[in-house]
Amino acid sequence: MSAVVSQPLPNSWEVKKLRYLTTVIGGGTPDKSKPEFWDGDIPWVSPKDMKKSEIFQTEDCITEEGLQSSATNLVDPHAVLVVVRSGILRHSIPVAVNMVPVSLNQDMRALICGDTISPRYLARFIEGYQRQLLSVWSKEGATVESLDADEMASTEIAVPPLSQQALILQFLDSELAVVDTLIESKQKLLGLLAEKRRTLVAGAVMRGLDRSVTLRPSGVEWLGDIPAHWEVRRSKWLFEERDVRSTTGEETLFSLRMERGLVPHNDVSEKKTLPEELVGYKIARQGELVVNRMRAATGLIAIAPEYGLVSPDYAVFVPSTAIECDYYVELFKTTLLQAVFRSESTGLGTGSQGFLRLYSQNFLALWFPYPPLEEQRQILTHLNVERVKIDKLATATERSITLLKERRSALIAAAVTGQIAIPEAA
Repeated sequence: MSAVVSQPLPNSWEVKKLRYLTTVIGGGTPDKSKPEFWDGDIPWVSPKDMKKSEIFQTEDCITEEGLQSSATNLVDPHAVLVVVRSGILRHSIPVAVNMVPVSLNQDMRALICGDTISPRYLARFIEGYQRQLLSVWSKEGATVESLDADEMASTEIAVPPLSQQALILQFLDSELAVVDTLIESKQKLLGLLAEKRRTLVAGAVMRGLDRSVTLRPSGVEWLGDIPAHWEVRRSKWLFEERDVRSTTGEETLFSLRMERGLVPHNDVSEKKTLPEELVGYKIARQGELVVNRMRAATGLIAIAPEYGLVSPDYAVFVPSTAIECDYYVELFKTTLLQAVFRSESTGLGTGSQGFLRLYSQNFLALWFPYPPLEEQRQILTHLNVERVKIDKLATATERSITLLKERRSALIAAAVTGQIAIPEAA
Protein backbone atom coordinates (compact mmCIF):
# COMPACT_ATOMS: atom_id res chain seq x y z
CA MET A 1 0.00 0.00 0.00
CA SER A 2 1.45 3.37 1.03
CA ALA A 3 5.02 4.07 2.03
CA VAL A 4 3.84 6.03 5.07
CA VAL A 5 0.42 4.58 6.06
CA SER A 6 0.53 1.02 7.35
CA GLN A 7 -2.91 0.75 8.97
CA PRO A 8 -5.87 -0.78 7.11
CA LEU A 9 -8.30 1.86 5.89
CA PRO A 10 -12.15 1.91 5.95
CA ASN A 11 -13.72 0.30 2.86
CA SER A 12 -15.10 3.56 1.48
CA TRP A 13 -11.66 5.19 1.46
CA GLU A 14 -9.26 5.26 -1.49
CA VAL A 15 -5.50 5.36 -1.76
CA LYS A 16 -4.09 7.67 -4.42
CA LYS A 17 -0.68 8.99 -5.29
CA LEU A 18 -0.16 12.66 -4.59
CA ARG A 19 0.53 13.38 -8.27
CA TYR A 20 -3.06 12.37 -9.12
CA LEU A 21 -4.55 14.52 -6.37
CA THR A 22 -2.66 17.78 -6.83
CA THR A 23 -0.91 20.09 -9.28
CA VAL A 24 2.41 21.53 -8.11
CA ILE A 25 3.42 25.19 -8.46
CA GLY A 26 6.94 26.40 -7.71
CA GLY A 27 8.35 29.80 -6.82
CA GLY A 28 11.20 32.22 -7.30
CA THR A 29 12.71 35.46 -6.06
CA PRO A 30 12.44 38.80 -7.87
CA ASP A 31 15.71 40.74 -8.23
CA LYS A 32 16.36 42.22 -4.79
CA SER A 33 18.49 44.98 -6.27
CA LYS A 34 15.40 46.47 -7.93
CA PRO A 35 13.22 48.28 -5.38
CA GLU A 36 10.36 48.52 -7.87
CA PHE A 37 9.89 44.75 -7.44
CA TRP A 38 9.37 44.92 -3.67
CA ASP A 39 7.06 46.38 -1.00
CA GLY A 40 3.99 45.80 -3.15
CA ASP A 41 0.70 44.23 -2.15
CA ILE A 42 1.30 40.61 -3.22
CA PRO A 43 2.33 38.40 -0.25
CA TRP A 44 5.57 36.50 -0.98
CA VAL A 45 5.75 33.32 1.11
CA SER A 46 9.13 32.01 2.26
CA PRO A 47 9.94 29.41 4.97
CA LYS A 48 10.12 32.11 7.65
CA ASP A 49 6.38 32.76 7.15
CA MET A 50 5.38 29.14 7.73
CA LYS A 51 4.65 29.37 11.43
CA LYS A 52 0.84 29.07 11.32
CA SER A 53 -1.60 26.70 9.66
CA GLU A 54 -3.19 29.51 7.64
CA ILE A 55 -1.38 32.25 5.72
CA PHE A 56 -3.00 35.67 5.51
CA GLN A 57 0.08 37.88 5.34
CA THR A 58 3.85 37.59 4.96
CA GLU A 59 6.95 39.48 6.07
CA ASP A 60 7.81 40.40 2.47
CA CYS A 61 5.54 41.45 -0.37
CA ILE A 62 6.25 42.00 -4.05
CA THR A 63 4.76 44.15 -6.79
CA GLU A 64 2.98 43.04 -9.94
CA GLU A 65 6.14 43.97 -11.83
CA GLY A 66 8.20 41.75 -9.51
CA LEU A 67 5.76 38.89 -10.07
CA GLN A 68 5.98 39.17 -13.86
CA SER A 69 9.77 39.52 -13.95
CA SER A 70 10.69 36.43 -11.92
CA ALA A 71 10.13 32.69 -11.70
CA THR A 72 7.56 33.07 -8.95
CA ASN A 73 3.86 32.48 -9.60
CA LEU A 74 0.59 33.76 -8.23
CA VAL A 75 -1.16 31.06 -6.22
CA ASP A 76 -4.91 31.31 -5.69
CA PRO A 77 -6.32 30.87 -2.17
CA HIS A 78 -6.71 27.40 -0.62
CA ALA A 79 -3.54 25.76 -1.85
CA VAL A 80 -1.38 23.60 0.40
CA LEU A 81 1.96 25.37 0.88
CA VAL A 82 4.96 23.21 1.76
CA VAL A 83 8.57 24.11 2.58
CA VAL A 84 10.81 21.99 0.33
CA ARG A 85 14.24 23.42 1.12
CA SER A 86 15.32 24.59 4.57
CA GLY A 87 17.27 23.48 7.63
CA ILE A 88 13.95 23.04 9.45
CA LEU A 89 13.38 19.91 7.35
CA ARG A 90 15.80 18.11 9.65
CA HIS A 91 12.90 17.57 12.04
CA SER A 92 9.60 18.82 10.57
CA ILE A 93 7.74 19.76 7.40
CA PRO A 94 6.13 23.20 7.68
CA VAL A 95 2.75 23.14 5.93
CA ALA A 96 -0.05 25.71 5.68
CA VAL A 97 -3.03 26.75 3.57
CA ASN A 98 -3.02 30.22 2.02
CA MET A 99 -6.25 32.13 2.62
CA VAL A 100 -5.33 34.94 0.20
CA PRO A 101 -3.56 35.00 -3.20
CA VAL A 102 0.20 34.65 -2.66
CA SER A 103 3.47 34.22 -4.50
CA LEU A 104 6.24 31.85 -3.41
CA ASN A 105 9.99 31.90 -3.10
CA GLN A 106 12.09 29.10 -4.57
CA ASP A 107 12.17 27.10 -1.32
CA MET A 108 8.40 26.62 -1.37
CA ARG A 109 5.88 24.58 -3.33
CA ALA A 110 2.11 24.97 -3.62
CA LEU A 111 -0.03 21.85 -4.01
CA ILE A 112 -3.25 22.75 -5.84
CA CYS A 113 -5.84 20.18 -4.80
CA GLY A 114 -8.25 18.54 -7.24
CA ASP A 115 -11.91 17.76 -6.69
CA THR A 116 -11.40 14.68 -4.51
CA ILE A 117 -9.33 16.09 -1.65
CA SER A 118 -9.76 19.09 0.62
CA PRO A 119 -6.68 21.35 0.97
CA ARG A 120 -7.09 21.45 4.74
CA TYR A 121 -7.40 17.67 4.89
CA LEU A 122 -4.20 17.22 2.87
CA ALA A 123 -2.41 19.75 5.08
CA ARG A 124 -3.54 17.83 8.17
CA PHE A 125 -2.38 14.55 6.62
CA ILE A 126 1.12 15.96 6.02
CA GLU A 127 1.13 17.45 9.51
CA GLY A 128 0.18 14.16 11.15
CA TYR A 129 2.64 12.06 9.16
CA GLN A 130 5.64 14.43 9.20
CA ARG A 131 8.08 11.92 10.64
CA GLN A 132 7.20 9.20 8.15
CA LEU A 133 7.06 11.60 5.21
CA LEU A 134 10.46 13.06 6.06
CA SER A 135 12.00 9.61 5.92
CA VAL A 136 10.52 9.13 2.42
CA TRP A 137 10.73 12.63 0.97
CA SER A 138 14.18 13.76 2.18
CA LYS A 139 16.62 14.19 -0.70
CA GLU A 140 19.88 12.30 -0.32
CA GLY A 141 23.16 14.21 -0.66
CA ALA A 142 21.69 17.73 -0.66
CA THR A 143 23.86 20.44 0.90
CA VAL A 144 20.73 21.94 2.48
CA GLU A 145 17.88 19.76 3.73
CA SER A 146 15.47 19.35 0.79
CA LEU A 147 12.45 17.30 -0.26
CA ASP A 148 12.53 15.12 -3.37
CA ALA A 149 9.77 16.16 -5.79
CA ASP A 150 9.48 12.70 -7.37
CA GLU A 151 9.16 10.98 -4.01
CA MET A 152 6.51 13.48 -2.98
CA ALA A 153 4.52 12.91 -6.16
CA SER A 154 4.73 9.11 -5.76
CA THR A 155 3.54 9.04 -2.14
CA GLU A 156 0.16 7.43 -1.61
CA ILE A 157 -2.39 9.38 0.42
CA ALA A 158 -5.41 8.02 2.27
CA VAL A 159 -8.46 9.73 0.73
CA PRO A 160 -11.88 9.37 2.39
CA PRO A 161 -15.04 10.73 0.76
CA LEU A 162 -15.29 14.53 0.91
CA SER A 163 -18.11 14.36 3.44
CA GLN A 164 -15.92 12.28 5.74
CA GLN A 165 -12.99 14.66 5.21
CA ALA A 166 -15.20 17.49 6.44
CA LEU A 167 -16.16 15.52 9.58
CA ILE A 168 -12.52 14.64 10.26
CA LEU A 169 -11.51 18.30 9.96
CA GLN A 170 -14.33 19.37 12.26
CA PHE A 171 -13.27 16.76 14.82
CA LEU A 172 -9.59 17.76 14.64
CA ASP A 173 -10.34 21.47 14.90
CA SER A 174 -12.17 20.81 18.16
CA GLU A 175 -9.68 18.36 19.66
CA LEU A 176 -6.51 20.18 18.59
CA ALA A 177 -7.76 23.49 19.97
CA VAL A 178 -7.42 22.02 23.46
CA VAL A 179 -3.94 20.62 22.82
CA ASP A 180 -2.76 23.81 21.11
CA THR A 181 -3.95 25.92 24.05
CA LEU A 182 -1.92 23.74 26.41
CA ILE A 183 1.16 23.99 24.19
CA GLU A 184 0.80 27.75 23.94
CA SER A 185 0.51 28.15 27.71
CA LYS A 186 3.61 26.04 28.29
CA GLN A 187 5.56 28.00 25.66
CA LYS A 188 4.57 31.19 27.47
CA LEU A 189 5.88 29.63 30.67
CA LEU A 190 9.21 28.98 28.96
CA GLY A 191 9.33 32.64 27.96
CA LEU A 192 8.61 33.70 31.54
CA LEU A 193 11.33 31.39 32.87
CA ALA A 194 13.84 32.80 30.37
CA GLU A 195 12.92 36.34 31.44
CA LYS A 196 13.22 35.36 35.11
CA ARG A 197 16.69 33.97 34.38
CA ARG A 198 17.75 37.23 32.68
CA THR A 199 16.32 39.36 35.49
CA LEU A 200 17.99 37.19 38.13
CA VAL A 201 21.42 37.62 36.53
CA ALA A 202 21.07 41.35 35.81
CA GLY A 203 19.90 42.14 39.32
CA ALA A 204 22.66 40.14 40.97
CA VAL A 205 25.62 41.41 38.92
CA MET A 206 24.56 45.08 38.98
CA ARG A 207 22.86 45.45 42.38
CA GLY A 208 24.15 42.53 44.45
CA LEU A 209 22.19 40.01 46.50
CA ASP A 210 21.18 42.20 49.47
CA ARG A 211 18.19 44.27 48.41
CA SER A 212 18.30 46.27 51.67
CA VAL A 213 21.80 47.60 51.09
CA THR A 214 22.29 51.36 50.68
CA LEU A 215 22.79 52.48 47.09
CA ARG A 216 24.83 55.35 45.69
CA PRO A 217 25.24 56.85 42.20
CA SER A 218 27.90 54.94 40.28
CA GLY A 219 28.87 57.90 38.13
CA VAL A 220 28.41 55.70 35.07
CA GLU A 221 25.37 56.79 33.10
CA TRP A 222 24.29 53.35 31.86
CA LEU A 223 24.90 51.67 35.24
CA GLY A 224 22.97 54.01 37.53
CA ASP A 225 23.01 53.30 41.27
CA ILE A 226 25.15 50.56 42.82
CA PRO A 227 25.62 49.29 46.39
CA ALA A 228 27.43 51.97 48.39
CA HIS A 229 30.36 49.70 49.25
CA TRP A 230 31.02 48.73 45.60
CA GLU A 231 33.57 50.49 43.43
CA VAL A 232 33.62 51.16 39.70
CA ARG A 233 36.79 50.37 37.82
CA ARG A 234 37.90 50.92 34.27
CA SER A 235 38.08 47.84 32.12
CA LYS A 236 41.80 48.35 31.46
CA TRP A 237 42.42 47.92 35.21
CA LEU A 238 40.58 44.58 35.15
CA PHE A 239 41.76 43.13 31.81
CA GLU A 240 44.94 43.26 29.77
CA GLU A 241 44.89 42.37 26.09
CA ARG A 242 47.20 39.57 25.03
CA ASP A 243 48.04 38.93 21.38
CA VAL A 244 50.29 35.90 20.92
CA ARG A 245 50.14 33.96 17.64
CA SER A 246 50.70 30.30 16.87
CA THR A 247 53.81 29.49 14.85
CA THR A 248 52.88 25.86 14.13
CA GLY A 249 49.06 25.73 14.12
CA GLU A 250 49.21 22.43 16.00
CA GLU A 251 47.20 23.64 19.02
CA THR A 252 43.48 22.81 19.37
CA LEU A 253 41.28 25.34 17.58
CA PHE A 254 38.27 26.58 19.56
CA SER A 255 35.07 28.12 18.20
CA LEU A 256 32.80 30.40 20.22
CA ARG A 257 29.17 29.24 20.48
CA MET A 258 26.33 31.16 22.09
CA GLU A 259 25.16 28.55 24.60
CA ARG A 260 28.25 26.37 24.89
CA GLY A 261 31.06 28.92 25.03
CA LEU A 262 34.43 27.89 23.57
CA VAL A 263 34.29 24.37 22.14
CA PRO A 264 36.74 22.45 19.92
CA HIS A 265 36.14 23.55 16.33
CA ASN A 266 36.23 20.00 14.96
CA ASP A 267 33.38 19.02 17.32
CA VAL A 268 30.98 21.58 15.86
CA SER A 269 32.05 21.98 12.24
CA GLU A 270 32.11 19.60 9.31
CA LYS A 271 35.06 21.51 7.85
CA LYS A 272 38.16 20.12 9.54
CA THR A 273 41.25 22.31 9.80
CA LEU A 274 44.89 21.53 9.08
CA PRO A 275 47.78 22.89 11.19
CA GLU A 276 49.20 24.92 8.31
CA GLU A 277 45.87 26.76 8.03
CA LEU A 278 46.06 27.85 11.68
CA VAL A 279 49.50 29.46 11.69
CA GLY A 280 48.97 33.04 12.90
CA TYR A 281 45.84 32.25 14.91
CA LYS A 282 45.68 33.70 18.43
CA ILE A 283 46.68 31.64 21.46
CA ALA A 284 44.27 31.66 24.42
CA ARG A 285 45.31 30.17 27.72
CA GLN A 286 43.01 28.57 30.27
CA GLY A 287 41.08 31.21 32.20
CA GLU A 288 41.57 34.03 29.68
CA LEU A 289 38.64 36.06 28.37
CA VAL A 290 37.84 35.59 24.67
CA VAL A 291 35.63 38.15 22.90
CA ASN A 292 34.17 37.82 19.43
CA ARG A 293 34.60 41.49 18.56
CA MET A 294 32.01 41.45 15.77
CA ARG A 295 29.36 39.76 17.90
CA ALA A 296 30.19 40.93 21.42
CA ALA A 297 26.86 42.79 21.44
CA THR A 298 25.04 39.45 21.15
CA GLY A 299 26.87 37.86 24.09
CA LEU A 300 29.56 35.88 22.24
CA ILE A 301 32.06 36.13 25.09
CA ALA A 302 33.56 33.24 27.05
CA ILE A 303 36.47 32.02 29.16
CA ALA A 304 39.01 29.70 27.55
CA PRO A 305 38.55 26.22 29.11
CA GLU A 306 42.11 25.19 28.23
CA TYR A 307 45.13 26.17 26.16
CA GLY A 308 44.31 26.49 22.47
CA LEU A 309 43.73 28.69 19.45
CA VAL A 310 40.99 31.15 18.53
CA SER A 311 40.26 33.21 15.44
CA PRO A 312 42.54 36.19 14.77
CA ASP A 313 39.34 38.28 14.70
CA TYR A 314 38.72 37.50 18.37
CA ALA A 315 40.25 39.52 21.21
CA VAL A 316 41.98 37.74 24.10
CA PHE A 317 42.29 39.37 27.54
CA VAL A 318 44.13 38.30 30.69
CA PRO A 319 41.87 38.95 33.72
CA SER A 320 43.27 40.59 36.83
CA THR A 321 43.86 38.34 39.83
CA ALA A 322 41.61 40.75 41.77
CA ILE A 323 38.46 39.60 39.93
CA GLU A 324 36.41 36.50 39.27
CA CYS A 325 36.32 36.47 35.48
CA ASP A 326 33.07 34.46 35.51
CA TYR A 327 31.36 37.36 37.28
CA TYR A 328 32.25 39.68 34.41
CA VAL A 329 31.17 37.17 31.77
CA GLU A 330 27.78 37.10 33.51
CA LEU A 331 27.74 40.91 33.44
CA PHE A 332 28.77 41.08 29.77
CA LYS A 333 25.96 38.74 28.71
CA THR A 334 23.18 40.91 30.20
CA THR A 335 20.89 42.80 27.85
CA LEU A 336 22.14 46.14 29.21
CA LEU A 337 25.82 45.38 28.59
CA GLN A 338 25.06 44.09 25.12
CA ALA A 339 23.45 47.46 24.39
CA VAL A 340 26.52 49.21 25.79
CA PHE A 341 28.83 47.11 23.63
CA ARG A 342 26.67 47.86 20.60
CA SER A 343 26.89 51.61 21.23
CA GLU A 344 30.68 51.37 21.63
CA SER A 345 31.18 49.32 18.47
CA THR A 346 32.45 51.01 15.32
CA GLY A 347 32.15 50.03 11.69
CA LEU A 348 34.36 48.64 8.98
CA GLY A 349 33.46 49.68 5.47
CA THR A 350 30.89 52.32 4.63
CA GLY A 351 27.14 52.76 4.92
CA SER A 352 24.89 49.76 5.38
CA GLN A 353 27.64 47.44 4.11
CA GLY A 354 29.84 48.13 7.16
CA PHE A 355 30.32 45.69 10.05
CA LEU A 356 30.35 46.82 13.67
CA ARG A 357 33.13 45.62 15.95
CA LEU A 358 33.90 46.21 19.60
CA TYR A 359 37.56 47.19 19.32
CA SER A 360 39.84 46.58 22.26
CA GLN A 361 40.50 50.26 22.97
CA ASN A 362 36.73 50.85 23.26
CA PHE A 363 36.26 47.82 25.51
CA LEU A 364 39.18 48.74 27.78
CA ALA A 365 37.92 52.32 28.15
CA LEU A 366 34.57 51.27 29.65
CA TRP A 367 33.77 51.48 33.38
CA PHE A 368 32.34 48.44 35.14
CA PRO A 369 31.00 47.73 38.63
CA TYR A 370 33.55 46.21 40.98
CA PRO A 371 32.09 44.39 44.01
CA PRO A 372 34.53 43.02 46.61
CA LEU A 373 36.12 39.80 45.36
CA GLU A 374 34.36 37.63 47.95
CA GLU A 375 31.02 39.15 46.99
CA GLN A 376 31.70 38.35 43.32
CA ARG A 377 32.10 34.72 44.37
CA GLN A 378 28.90 34.80 46.43
CA ILE A 379 26.98 36.20 43.46
CA LEU A 380 28.29 33.42 41.20
CA THR A 381 27.33 30.75 43.74
CA HIS A 382 23.84 32.21 44.10
CA LEU A 383 23.33 32.38 40.33
CA ASN A 384 24.42 28.78 39.87
CA VAL A 385 21.98 27.53 42.54
CA GLU A 386 19.01 29.55 41.25
CA ARG A 387 19.67 28.69 37.61
CA VAL A 388 19.60 24.98 38.39
CA LYS A 389 16.06 25.44 39.77
CA ILE A 390 14.89 27.46 36.76
CA ASP A 391 16.53 25.14 34.24
CA LYS A 392 15.01 22.08 35.90
CA LEU A 393 11.53 23.56 35.53
CA ALA A 394 12.26 24.65 31.95
CA THR A 395 13.46 21.14 31.04
CA ALA A 396 10.30 19.60 32.47
CA THR A 397 8.19 22.13 30.56
CA GLU A 398 10.01 21.44 27.30
CA ARG A 399 9.49 17.72 27.81
CA SER A 400 5.76 18.21 28.35
CA ILE A 401 5.58 20.30 25.16
CA THR A 402 7.31 17.50 23.25
CA LEU A 403 4.81 14.96 24.60
CA LEU A 404 1.87 17.20 23.70
CA LYS A 405 3.20 17.62 20.15
CA GLU A 406 3.62 13.86 19.85
CA ARG A 407 0.06 13.39 21.06
CA ARG A 408 -1.09 16.01 18.56
CA SER A 409 0.58 14.23 15.63
CA ALA A 410 -0.74 10.84 16.74
CA LEU A 411 -4.27 12.22 16.97
CA ILE A 412 -4.07 13.68 13.46
CA ALA A 413 -2.54 10.50 12.02
CA ALA A 414 -5.25 8.36 13.58
CA ALA A 415 -8.04 10.62 12.32
CA VAL A 416 -6.80 10.88 8.71
CA THR A 417 -6.45 7.11 8.41
CA GLY A 418 -9.85 6.20 9.84
CA GLN A 419 -8.53 4.83 13.13
CA ILE A 420 -10.92 7.03 15.12
CA ALA A 421 -14.67 6.60 14.86
CA ILE A 422 -15.97 10.09 14.16
CA PRO A 423 -19.73 10.54 14.62
CA GLU A 424 -21.84 12.37 12.07
CA ALA A 425 -22.56 15.07 14.65
CA ALA A 426 -18.89 15.78 15.26
